[in-house]
Amino acid sequence: MQKNSSFDVIIIGAGAAGLMCAQLTGARHKRVLILDHSDKLAEKIRISGGGRCNFTNLQASPECYISQNKHFINSALSRYTPWHFCELLNQHQLSYHEKTLGQLFCNQKSQAIIDLLDFLCQQAQVIRLMSTKIFDIEKTTRGFKLETSQGTFLSEALVIATGGLSIPQIGASSFGYQIARQFDHNIITTAPALVPLCLDKPQLDQLKDLAGVSFFSRVSNEKINFSEHSLFTHRGLSGPAILQISSYWQAGEAIEINLLPEESIFTIIQAQRSSNKLLSNFLGGYLPQRLATSLTKLLGFDPIISQLNKKQLTQISQLIHSFSIHPCGSEGYKKAEVTRGGVDTRQLNSKTMMSNQIEGLYFIGEVVDVTGWLGGYNFQWAWSSAHAVATSF
Repeated sequence: MQKNSSFDVIIIGAGAAGLMCAQLTGARHKRVLILDHSDKLAEKIRISGGGRCNFTNLQASPECYISQNKHFINSALSRYTPWHFCELLNQHQLSYHEKTLGQLFCNQKSQAIIDLLDFLCQQAQVIRLMSTKIFDIEKTTRGFKLETSQGTFLSEALVIATGGLSIPQIGASSFGYQIARQFDHNIITTAPALVPLCLDKPQLDQLKDLAGVSFFSRVSNEKINFSEHSLFTHRGLSGPAILQISSYWQAGEAIEINLLPEESIFTIIQAQRSSNKLLSNFLGGYLPQRLATSLTKLLGFDPIISQLNKKQLTQISQLIHSFSIHPCGSEGYKKAEVTRGGVDTRQLNSKTMMSNQIEGLYFIGEVVDVTGWLGGYNFQWAWSSAHAVATSF
């Protein structure tokens, strides 16, 4: 490659959004260069879904995303849907299956998705340079000039697909936000999202016997609720329901957990008031036994069911259906699946993802203030936002 190489489009970031944008743009006969500081391609795809890549969700809709500009995502999601990405996989003989709640997983494992996007990039003659440091980005009269460890590159358009701060051990960094700030873009405060929550020592001491216990639950705060499994850990709580609510949780806020969301324990006990079972054993028929035993410890009583009085019944019902926790924090970006917040979408064009302030500058994927639910929603945002850019050229 020549020292001063010119392209139509330079994309910074070789993850899901970057690769998708590159192959779609290259297929439109544009000269495309991808730059990435890592030596590994699309690591977040590789580790996702337990190595199976939960690549989209059939239920993806604007209501499943968090953004301070809630209508921003409508255009991109409507023009490139989960069915479009499924059709791409069908065309290349990759099979997939639905697990639960609309989540689609690749049967051939995550690497197959990476290989497909890489193949499509090669087919579209996209040039990719890994292990590349970017020293400077300058706006010119004709586009952008990038000074890098592998030379100087010029382009008419620059796409930022650098991802967020989650999982720094696979290369996440704040570089995308730095570029946005350089060009006077506002950053909506970032925070770990889809992340396990931590409890302080007094709460952990009360729940110390429950580490490893999983149970179906309805988890809620003042904004929203999710009905999925929760998991007690040595540091607090995890599991799909907790990860979901973590994206909406604010420091100092309580979270309420319904430990038995599909039944009324009050009604169940009333129907079996003649039972001679201990309360802890009786509850063990509806909840994991360790959880049932711990609940009776928290209640401070474990009588025979037939000896329960109305006050005790009310206490049991409140504890099981309104179990309250006060997280002291989260496990941070190291354990977060995504980053909440990012480049302010009020400064971007919702149809093209281009900056309203800087001609030819685009932001896509996780670096943008768009955060999806757990279960393939964030990959769908990567595909949809990348498609929005590619089809604008």
